Amino acid sequence: MSEPALPAELKSKIAQLPHKPGVYIYRDRLNRVIYVGKARDLHKRVSQYFHPSRRWSADMKTAALLDAVHDLEIHVVRSETEALLLEGRLIKEYRPRYNISFRDDKRFLLVRVDMNEPYPRLTTVRQRKDDGATYYGPFAHSGALRSTLAHIKAQYGIRSCRPPVPGEKDYKHCLDHIIKNCSAPCIAKVTREQYLERVKEACEFLDGRSRELLKKLEDDMHRAAERMDFERAADIRNLLADLKKTTRPARRFKRHIPSTVIPEEDITRLQDVLALPRRPRHIECFDISNISTTHKVASCVVFRDGKPDRYHYRRYRIKTVEGQDDFASMREALFRRYRRMLGLPALLPGETARDPEDKAAAREYTGRLPDLIVVDGGKGQLSSAFDAFAALGVTPPPIIGLAKQREEIFAPGLSAPIVLPHTDGALRLLQRIRDEAHRTANGYHQLLLERRVQESALDSIPGISARRKETLLAHFGSVTRLKNAPVEKIAALPNIGPKLAAAIRAHFDTKSDQAGKTPAITDDLSPENENEST
Repeated sequence: MSEPALPAELKSKIAQLPHKPGVYIYRDRLNRVIYVGKARDLHKRVSQYFHPSRRWSADMKTAALLDAVHDLEIHVVRSETEALLLEGRLIKEYRPRYNISFRDDKRFLLVRVDMNEPYPRLTTVRQRKDDGATYYGPFAHSGALRSTLAHIKAQYGIRSCRPPVPGEKDYKHCLDHIIKNCSAPCIAKVTREQYLERVKEACEFLDGRSRELLKKLEDDMHRAAERMDFERAADIRNLLADLKKTTRPARRFKRHIPSTVIPEEDITRLQDVLALPRRPRHIECFDISNISTTHKVASCVVFRDGKPDRYHYRRYRIKTVEGQDDFASMREALFRRYRRMLGLPALLPGETARDPEDKAAAREYTGRLPDLIVVDGGKGQLSSAFDAFAALGVTPPPIIGLAKQREEIFAPGLSAPIVLPHTDGALRLLQRIRDEAHRTANGYHQLLLERRVQESALDSIPGISARRKETLLAHFGSVTRLKNAPVEKIAALPNIGPKLAAAIRAHFDTKSDQAGKTPAITDDLSPENENEST
């Protein structure tokens, strides 16, 4: 069996690849990016793909990739770390069909320092914002970065506590000063000017402009080895490796690389596939996030001319559906969306009054429905979407369903779904829209769950205002201590009184009876964290 023929130009490019680190990009016959990879040695890595033994022993996915490769592009960089950073950015840019890693919204870690704060901290974030703070990174090795930050904080005495202005109360509950990991500005062990100087030195090291700390650690490692304390020497060696990984200068790849997505062509193709009366320039897509019966949510994302119009995205808490019912949840989401858009007086089944958030027509709409509505799912979700318009008494625009498992398109009036090749521009446009709706719905669901976790057990007791909650937590220190406190002691606090104290006691007693035993309440939120809850 002869080796599959490669285009002459591709063979020539592979033979001339340099022995340097970088990123390689495979393109198909239509010049679309189908795979992005990184390499310590571009020549060796790419040549391995097209070696006869590799091609004939490859798994099905790799074999399909190699058969589709028609052209090659490379980007030479200075180190393997830079290659990793560039690879992640290009995968997010192109979303190649043969890549799996880096296709989600996760980003590399950055270090954020806001010198405008009274006592700045070093914190890790994944997204850079225009908030006046200084950002360092991105850093490809998260483990090395966290190890580095822990050592920098200990070395320079940078605080780890969260209050914007730490005080004596925070000092009492903190161990960092005792183990000599913090300079304790909260009790004026150092002045603010001295503390800011420490932060500046830490930032210089993090930015790779100061090498004194590395030199000191290297000397400590050699001294430990001379004393035959090899375990200590090995620990310092590992720490040095992490510090060098973190502080190694890396270029920031900010130049724009053209995308293979051509929205106009994809829109035209979608109109032809679905036989739409007009070009679908305005598309809206709905998805339901219903992992549990808690916080069922829906998302509505808007695409105009093939691009996301994030200002007009909407998120909904599902309010009239009991249990896990995706069909009913989809019906409610569409009903509320277009009732508000059109300013209609219709009510959902079981509603006795309009929801306040739906009362007024949205200011940015003039009543025109989208050119196409996409629902995430199959025939059931599609039928629910039509039910919503029937309840509104409005003729719906074109509606389709996109099922995840086999990427089948369900359209009204068709007994069988439409199945398109994965390379088809119409399907890729629908996938981008559906994935964005899925991301938005899951993100909202996660946000609500995080807020729920942050809520205090006191929030469900009638009569407990934010100020009273702060009074109770400030006095008892935690909900656990409050739960075990006598009613008389609770009632003696300012603004509480016997009646409210009795209500607090009854609340905890009821919870204990429902659980069949005294629950271990571990809600130790401080007043600062309580104010952040919603």
